[in-house]
Amino acid sequence: MSERKAFKDYFDRDAAKMLAAQISSAQANFDSRKFVQLATRQLGSLEFAGRVSQFSNALAVTLPKNVPEALQTLTQSLPPALPNCESVTDGWLQWPIGQYIADHGLAHFDESMVAMIELTQRFSSEFAVRPFVERCPEETFARLLELTDHESPHVRRWCSEGTRPRLPWGKKLHDLARDPSPIWPILEALKDDPEPYVRRSVANNMNDIAKEHPAAVVQRCTRWQKKSNPRRDWVIKHGLRSLVKAGDPAALSLLGCAPPKKLTATITTRPKRATIGEKIELRTELSTTASKPQDLIIDYIVHFARPKTAKQRGAKRKNPSKVFKWTSTRLGARETLALSKQHSLKQTTIRTLHPGPHKIELQVNGKTVANTTFTLR
Repeated sequence: MSERKAFKDYFDRDAAKMLAAQISSAQANFDSRKFVQLATRQLGSLEFAGRVSQFSNALAVTLPKNVPEALQTLTQSLPPALPNCESVTDGWLQWPIGQYIADHGLAHFDESMVAMIELTQRFSSEFAVRPFVERCPEETFARLLELTDHESPHVRRWCSEGTRPRLPWGKKLHDLARDPSPIWPILEALKDDPEPYVRRSVANNMNDIAKEHPAAVVQRCTRWQKKSNPRRDWVIKHGLRSLVKAGDPAALSLLGCAPPKKLTATITTRPKRATIGEKIELRTELSTTASKPQDLIIDYIVHFARPKTAKQRGAKRKNPSKVFKWTSTRLGARETLALSKQHSLKQTTIRTLHPGPHKIELQVNGKTVANTTFTLR
């Protein structure tokens, strides 16, 4: 099986040629040759962000110097709008256009907004809008709030996703992390949106806010729950997920999950020794003598081994850990429940695994109820 292509490598010479051809369709005299030459200089030495920035800089050189005219050209060059909400990444080639708007559009608010509305229906404008959120927040939030009833779910989702304080791959919006109050009107408008893609963004935004303001998020969800419906119930549960993983009592209580009563639990791994790249099977058995059913949110925490370097062997530092979702279930009165789950031990771009002992803790409704260990080779 061939290795999966790194995302940064999508922005290569072929991508530059495709983007040049796209823009040439809207500007007959566009200097495609110069754009490709500038966009592809020393690409091998650049990571993803560097490649996107270089493509954007090449656009700045080859597009009209008049930014509103350039924005109009870029907008006219865009491909047809995406047919659904499941193929957003198909528009990856448009990423440098969003970077151009972020880099050069701040002084041209209305023209940039028009361009971002169109772009987000082909890829996403969530990164492009963030400088506007930082530099002109009142004007930006007012415009985004107006767009929460836009006919396109891509635009409605953009209103929430672009204002996330902790958007993955995006610069943290420190002012919103400190005071998320400008975001709430947008989330209020979108919490019952008919499109799951939009509601998922609302929940992710709430989850971001909860990192600094857990009580405010629980309070908002409590208010939402009073007149809830299945769509909103999902948003509430997903938006509280980090608080649930952290064992926040108020979040768990809101979801109807009290501390487990009269519960005994075990957790084991098979095999006990595994190799990086393999999978292990987790098995747990939960048993209760309580006379009433209990709703349980079951997670597990993996405490990873540290690299065995000479410097770190003598350091007394807590091993890094991560909470993983297992399941939500109802345990009946005086019932015993057996569950199993596969856990991958593959290396990822965000976590490097190291040989050594790993501890696993079973967490039920925020409480650690059992633990075990396995060794990674």
